[in-house]
Amino acid sequence: MIIKSYEINKINFKKNYFFLFYGENEGFKNETIQTYFEKKYLDKTYRYDEKEILDNKENFFNSILTKSFFDNEKLIIISRASDKIKIIIEEILNKNLEDIKFVISAGILEKKSKLRTLFEKNNKTICIPFYADNHQTLGIITNNFFKKKNIPISQQSINILVERARGDRQNLNNELNKIENFTINKKKIDIEQILKITNLSENYNVSELIDSCLIKNSKKTANILNQNNFSIEDGILIVRTFLAKAKRLLKLQVKINEKNNIDQVISTFKPPIFWKDKDTVKQQIKLWPSKNINNLIYKISETEILIKKNSSSSINILYDFIITQSK
Repeated sequence: MIIKSYEINKINFKKNYFFLFYGENEGFKNETIQTYFEKKYLDKTYRYDEKEILDNKENFFNSILTKSFFDNEKLIIISRASDKIKIIIEEILNKNLEDIKFVISAGILEKKSKLRTLFEKNNKTICIPFYADNHQTLGIITNNFFKKKNIPISQQSINILVERARGDRQNLNNELNKIENFTINKKKIDIEQILKITNLSENYNVSELIDSCLIKNSKKTANILNQNNFSIEDGILIVRTFLAKAKRLLKLQVKINEKNNIDQVISTFKPPIFWKDKDTVKQQIKLWPSKNINNLIYKISETEILIKKNSSSSINILYDFIITQSK
């Protein structure tokens, strides 16, 4: 059954259990999954990449069919789906599992796609295409963001952010997150600052820099630092991104100590950890026990204070700190 993305409110979620979201607009897909599914299945959401399932089909079926008194309802999210998983989806459909919802997320699927055809023609399944956002939609999202934050913004700045989103609200949200981190305790941001902050996406991503540091890959960390010309404003953003990732690691360690199961904790963590980041996060967890993370959080806060007090040498202070932590 085909449903338009703007008609999702018409879906009867009590009667429908299988959903295929496909298309180029990853941001809209993720937003829909979070709003209509994940919020209703707190601590009962399990994420899989298609390759994980294909490589170990038996393990996948064992995990989704296992029931417990405390976990009789589940949300299964399968990412990067393709026609390869069609047979497995058909097997699941034949089992008539009414206590598990399945959301299959795929990229662009051609009209002749077998997976797409299965979901379009079956009355038990919902198929929703997610096409690229237009400039008007992205402009509204951007405008609403700055209104909510009570930060004045020019139309020219909005246009720049919309252009750099390239039709995908996930790209836009990434840029808005950078701006949100930068504007903590600030009441305004000018166009030059926006250009500098969003320009980081053209080089190495800040997140990649911090992840490389936290997995103790000193060579890659140094390489990223050497290949980028970070400004003072970039330094504040990097520090706050570092702090956010360190705090996330601490929360993960606390949950792992409670449940003693890394995979389960990562799969159900909020906000969700995407499939491509799972291995990196696992490495970080093994390298950073709770005591060390607490010390790291303290040092990050100290470094931010130093950067603010010594603006002329702030980048050198930041580089030295990052390199030290990566060794």
